[in-house]
Amino acid sequence: MDGTTPHRKMECSAPNPYFRNRVKKTKPDDRILTVDRDLCSGMMRLHVLYHATEGPIFGLGMVEELARHGYRISPGTLYPLLYGLEKKGYLSSIEQRNGRSLRKVYRAIPLGRKALAAASAKVRELIGELMEGQRRVC
Repeated sequence: MDGTTPHRKMECSAPNPYFRNRVKKTKPDDRILTVDRDLCSGMMRLHVLYHATEGPIFGLGMVEELARHGYRISPGTLYPLLYGLEKKGYLSSIEQRNGRSLRKVYRAIPLGRKALAAASAKVRELIGELMEGQRRVC
């Protein structure tokens, strides 16, 4: 970036138990921590990859799951993310009939599992450093 284009922002906040499976459409208030979209997108990719290793996932189900973790993401943002993970060889997809409609279902494949394992080690290392920093601050 050239420094003149503003970064797009994404809200990351603690999940609200009253709106557990709904994505909030209202404007954020002062209590919500706004974090750079690039920081959140990496975490969201790891969340998606993790859930795809645990079992089959689909787009709207992941929108709801990510909302439980405080990520407000639209299907228009999630579907390209899923496509990108599939294009990199981390996920595979099949179309399954769900009533009258077709649903694209994703699963992690071996390369995705290896990538998640490598990323998990890096996340553990980072969390260790963040926790150590918290101890020094307190």
